[in-house]
Amino acid sequence: MITAATRVLDRLGITYQIFEHKLPVRSLEQAARERGQQPNQVVRSLLFRSGEGGFVMVLVAGGEQVSWQILRAYLGVRRLTTATPEEVLSITGYLPGTVAPLGLLTRVRILVDESILQQEDISMGSGRRGTAILLKSKNLLEALELYELGKFTSTGNAADNCVK
Repeated sequence: MITAATRVLDRLGITYQIFEHKLPVRSLEQAARERGQQPNQVVRSLLFRSGEGGFVMVLVAGGEQVSWQILRAYLGVRRLTTATPEEVLSITGYLPGTVAPLGLLTRVRILVDESILQQEDISMGSGRRGTAILLKSKNLLEALELYELGKFTSTGNAADNCVK
């Protein structure tokens, strides 16, 4: 299986595995269980639109929830909304539920929540429904061209964030 995300990983020589689900994925817990992982090993790629019309992607582990307050403060914006399914497809090139932070159609600012680094082995969207990419968290960071690492979930402090 080849997608824009696997092309990036192949070009960089990063080791990964493709996992194909046998049944449609209905929940985070189901996806993790079938992959032999815990929910916090599943990386979610969430796309947001700022009031100025720009987009930002936040990568969070499993069931972690992005803190709107922390994210708005970090970005210095007052208005922030989740991207519509149409915006997700047009910006990333991926259908919602399949989004990977690699091989995006449009360059967007990528914020990586430190929760991802709490797991050595992770999985993420592959760009194709029913399949996932399994890799090491350090390898995901290596594959990202530019990212900002910090705490963007409700227990975080935006002042602790840093840029790679």
